[in-house]
Amino acid sequence: MCAYLSNGGFGTKLEDDNSKRVLMENSWFVTDQFTLEVIFHNRMKKYECLTNNSSMASAIFVSYYAGLDLGQYLFSNISVRDYSARKLVEILAKRSEWKTMWGRDHFMIGGRVAWDFRRQRDEEDDWGSKLMLLPESNNMTLLSVESSLWNNDISIPFPTYFHPSKESEVFVWQERMRKRERSYLFSFAGAPRPGSNFSIRSELVNQCKSSPKHCNFMGCYGSSMTNPCESPEKVMGLFQNSIFCLQPVGDAYTRRSTFDSILAGCIPVFFHPRTAYTQYQWYFQKNYRKYSVFISQNDIKEKRVLISDKLLGVSKDQVMKMREEIIGMIPKVVYGDWSSSRFERKFEDAFDVAVKGMLERVEKVRKKIIDGEDPSEGFSNENKGGYDWLWKELGFK
Repeated sequence: MCAYLSNGGFGTKLEDDNSKRVLMENSWFVTDQFTLEVIFHNRMKKYECLTNNSSMASAIFVSYYAGLDLGQYLFSNISVRDYSARKLVEILAKRSEWKTMWGRDHFMIGGRVAWDFRRQRDEEDDWGSKLMLLPESNNMTLLSVESSLWNNDISIPFPTYFHPSKESEVFVWQERMRKRERSYLFSFAGAPRPGSNFSIRSELVNQCKSSPKHCNFMGCYGSSMTNPCESPEKVMGLFQNSIFCLQPVGDAYTRRSTFDSILAGCIPVFFHPRTAYTQYQWYFQKNYRKYSVFISQNDIKEKRVLISDKLLGVSKDQVMKMREEIIGMIPKVVYGDWSSSRFERKFEDAFDVAVKGMLERVEKVRKKIIDGEDPSEGFSNENKGGYDWLWKELGFK
């Protein structure tokens, strides 16, 4: 991971001629999807509203690299997997800052999906750690790349390859994506999951290969050196050349690829509500039809829908409106490095949105305490019913 952790978690800078043809000269990096904790921490150290007086703080950021720590021990016994998490909450609970709101103003970043930190049982073959199921953790908030069903997990974007240092770089990139000529109706970057009854990826691959005029398929096979999906210029080139980008469920419900496609101005096609619609509420608007297409994975499994027919049915006018919506989302899904910028930005990026959302969340809890209400009510409860309207609308039970 050493190369990926360079440049404040952005990874190695892309400066070769091949990448410049697809990307831009500056601010593009080989960024790993699991480095968000380092990226966020480095931005937080430069955050203009930090205070040395914790009694004046609106919120407390816990700079613990939960995902990178757990990633080392995922296949170790559970006592090893849980060791750092238990040590962390033990230390936090003894600090004076904790007693202000008993941890409800504390938050941390998870560079892996939140389910990795919510192991339900203590069986050795169960996945993940118990970080977010420890008693103290119930009072903290985890900002992770995919939230679970608990109310103190909140999802924020996966890191992309683009980390602008100037506002103008974002505007230039947006305009470039507006003018981009796109040769393919849709594309898919991924690999099948032959052992999974849940996955529709094999069917997507088959549909794509049987429609070469409309679809461009990139198989994510091979080592890190030979896998084309490990190459920023190849992934971004694929998406820039496509009107729609297929985003099925993979190892988790969400995909880093969703944010790569947004960055490329490629309209995402989702197959399950949890891939985007029940995630990223601080970033994506509720009216999902404005920025995406939905095809039920049940319809794909039962072979009731041909993707090419469905997407050919979207009018050119609709495509233009959705693409403009997607391009408008680019500024707030990138994690920039604005330390060299002398001017105030006209937009918030992914870090800004996350911190603002967290401050508002803590303020609501603080108000409950002032008003004499129970601050724990609903804070870390399991929330399965918040999207009943969406499940019903999309035909999911």
